[in-house]
Amino acid sequence: MTGLASFEHLRSRLYLSLALNALIITAEFIGGFLLDSVGLMSDAGHNLVDQGSLFLALYAHILTRRPASETRTFGYHRAGVIAAFLNSFILVLTAAGIAFVGLKRLLQPVPVDGGWIMVIAAVSFVANLSVALLLQQGAKDDLNLRAAFWHMLGDAWVSLGVVLSGGAILLTGWTVLDPLISLLVVGAILHGAWPLFKESLDVLLESTPPTISASRVVSTIEAMPGVKSVHDLHIWAVEPRLIMLTAHVLVDGDDATLTNALLRSIHDRIAADFGITHMTIQMETHCLDPDDVHCDLTKLADRQPALEALTHHH
Repeated sequence: MTGLASFEHLRSRLYLSLALNALIITAEFIGGFLLDSVGLMSDAGHNLVDQGSLFLALYAHILTRRPASETRTFGYHRAGVIAAFLNSFILVLTAAGIAFVGLKRLLQPVPVDGGWIMVIAAVSFVANLSVALLLQQGAKDDLNLRAAFWHMLGDAWVSLGVVLSGGAILLTGWTVLDPLISLLVVGAILHGAWPLFKESLDVLLESTPPTISASRVVSTIEAMPGVKSVHDLHIWAVEPRLIMLTAHVLVDGDDATLTNALLRSIHDRIAADFGITHMTIQMETHCLDPDDVHCDLTKLADRQPALEALTHHH
């Protein structure tokens, strides 16, 4: 499937996911209100947040297709990461709200109809699982769609838990199981939201991707014949599939032919060993830093305790 065809395919699946999720929310809100079930209403509230997440995922998915411009030279690749960050942050806040309502209902239990809870939650389970399966293909390589996928998959298992609690209430009459299920919803939300929140925050902070060791990149380049040292190294992700690298490489001699060959060797080696294909490397025959400290990373490390002490003193 071509890039454009894949984009259109995923967009149509997002549209279908939005329609199915809207049906889930309507059924659970109405059922929860009529049955006075905090378990159903909390799951409906979670799904409402996920509906916003799906809208945000769709918008970000469309936005990432826009080309780079003079003011946005990287294009809109970060749109999906920002969407994933906002979605996961909102989910954490939602978890806090559901936990508050669930704990309050534990202290003041309300009778609920276990049979109707089972029916509505069972429909929700099937619909949530269907939406998750629709998004599964795009979730493998896209942080934005992965956030939406895990939301819907988590919702499916939460809905299954509500089905089980409805059956238990029907058999035992223990209405306290309804708010207990809402607390399980909280656990499911946090389980899916926290890793996504952390990963998207790392990308926005331009952290080195967790699969890459900056020190290994340095040692790999410095081990190549003709290289003296590496400095001003920066490795970050515009989005998880687009990793960037910039570095200054201090080399022996000033022969242009040898330097060009060495540059190509460095590019090939880093691409093969670390999967980084977007890189900018500045070749130098002498250090351009007047203090000489950035040309030797060990000197910078030696100076760090003194800099920290000075900052702490001020």
